[in-house]
Amino acid sequence: MSATFILSLIIAYFGILILISYFTSKNTDSDTFFLANRQSPWYVVAFGMIGTTLSGITFVSIPGMVEKAQFSYLQLVLGYLLGYVVIALVLMPLYYRLNLVSIYTYLEQRLGFWSYKTGAAFFLLSRTLSAAIRLFLVAGVLQLAVFDDLGIPFSVSVIITILLIWIYTFRGGMKTIIWTDTFQTAAMMLAVISTIFLISNELNLSFKGMVDTVTASKYAQVFVWDYKAGNYFLKQVFSGAFITIAMTGLDQDMMQKNLSCKNIGEAKKNMFWFSVILLIVNVLFLSLGALLYTYASQKGIALPAKADDVYPFLALNHFPYFAAIAFILGIIAITYASADSALAALTTSFCVDFLNFKERSEHERVRLRYFVHAGFSVVLVLVIFAFRMLNSESLITTLFVLVGYTYGPLLGLYSFGLFTKRNIRDKFVPVICVLAPVLTYIISSNSKEWLFGYEFGFEVLLLNGLLTFTGLLAVSKKNNKLELAQK
Repeated sequence: MSATFILSLIIAYFGILILISYFTSKNTDSDTFFLANRQSPWYVVAFGMIGTTLSGITFVSIPGMVEKAQFSYLQLVLGYLLGYVVIALVLMPLYYRLNLVSIYTYLEQRLGFWSYKTGAAFFLLSRTLSAAIRLFLVAGVLQLAVFDDLGIPFSVSVIITILLIWIYTFRGGMKTIIWTDTFQTAAMMLAVISTIFLISNELNLSFKGMVDTVTASKYAQVFVWDYKAGNYFLKQVFSGAFITIAMTGLDQDMMQKNLSCKNIGEAKKNMFWFSVILLIVNVLFLSLGALLYTYASQKGIALPAKADDVYPFLALNHFPYFAAIAFILGIIAITYASADSALAALTTSFCVDFLNFKERSEHERVRLRYFVHAGFSVVLVLVIFAFRMLNSESLITTLFVLVGYTYGPLLGLYSFGLFTKRNIRDKFVPVICVLAPVLTYIISSNSKEWLFGYEFGFEVLLLNGLLTFTGLLAVSKKNNKLELAQK
C-alpha cells in the first residue's frame, strides 16, 4: 500500500468529519459547544462513547498485550462494569440535580474554592497527558505508514493532525463531537470485525472454528489467582471499578457527553447500554490479539519485540490489502474520537472553572473559547513532542499509571465530599493533593520490600485516593450545618 494512497484515505476521512461539522455547527453558541443544548439522543451518545473510551491505545495495545497477559485484561473490564453502575446511580443523578456544566463546580459547593480549583487543575493535567499519549500513538503509526515515505517530519505531521481536529470542533463543540464520535466508532468497529474475519479466512477457519481456536489457545486464560501478581483477579476488578469511576465519573470529558442528554433517565439508559457494548468490544479486541499471534505462529512470521507494534506490523506488511486499509481507518477513527472530545472538554473546564464564564457576555465567551481551544491545541502538540522522547513497552500501561497518579486526588476529593458530612480547611487541599501522589509513588516503588513481596499494579489509583482522603480527614472538622440539613 503506497503512502500516497493512505494519505488520500486520511484526507477523505477528515473531509467527512468536516462535513459533519458543517451541518452540526450552524447557529451554535456556548451552550451548544459545552452541552449540545442538552438535546443529544441517548443511544447516539452511548454508541459514540465507545470510541472515546477506547482510543488508539486500545486498538493496538490490547491485542498486543495478549502474548504476555492473555485475556486477563477482562478482569479489569469486569471492574469497569461495576464502576459504571456507581456512576449511573450515584454521580450522574448528583450532576443533573445540580444542573452542572463543569462537574468540578460540585467541589466548590461542597468543599470550597481551593478544592474546586485543585480538582479542575488535576483534570486538566490528567486529560492533557492522556490525550497526548493517544495522539502520540496514532501519530507514530501514521508516521511509519505514510509520512516517512513522503519525507514529512514527525513534528509537521503532528501539527497538521491537531490542526484538523481543531477545524472540525472549534465551532460546534459537543454537538459536533456527539455525531463525529458516532461515525468514528462505527468505522472502528467495522475495522476490527473485518480484520478478525480476514485473519480467519487466511487461516481457513469458519466462524465456529475461529471461536474454537481463540478459546482453546494459550491466550484465552482470563483469571489470575496469585495475590502477589500485578494482575491478580481482585486487584484488577477493584482497580477497574475505581479507574472507571475516576476516568469516567470524575472526568469532564466523559461526563460532558452524558450531561448532554435530555434528562437523567436518558443519561442512565446511555450508561447501561454503553457498558454492555463496551464489554463486547473488549472481547473482540482480545480475540483479535489471539488471532494475530496464532496467525504469526502458523505463518512463521517474526514479530516486533514491542507489543504495541504487533498489530500495525502485521496489518501493514502481511495482511491482505483490505485489512491494511481497515487498520489505518480504524486507528484514525478510534484515536480522533477520543482526541476531539478531550480538546472540547479541556476547553470547557478551563473556560468554566477558571475564566468565570457566567459573568461574561456571549460575545466575550465566544472570543475566549476560541482562544482557549487554540491554546490547548498547542499544548497537546508540545506534550506529544515530549512523549516522543520516551519509550514504553505498552502505552496502555503507561496510560493507566498516569491515571493512578493524576486521578487519585480527584477520587479522594469526591469520596470525601460524598461520603462524609465533615468540612475541611480548604487552604490545605492543594498541598494534600500534591503530597498524595508523591507518597503513592514512594510506597508503590518499595512495596516488594515493605509489604512482603506485594507488587502494586493499577491499584495505585486506590492508594492515591485513600491517601488523599486520609489527608482531607486530618484537616477536617464536623460540619454541623450540613449534618442538620441532611437529617
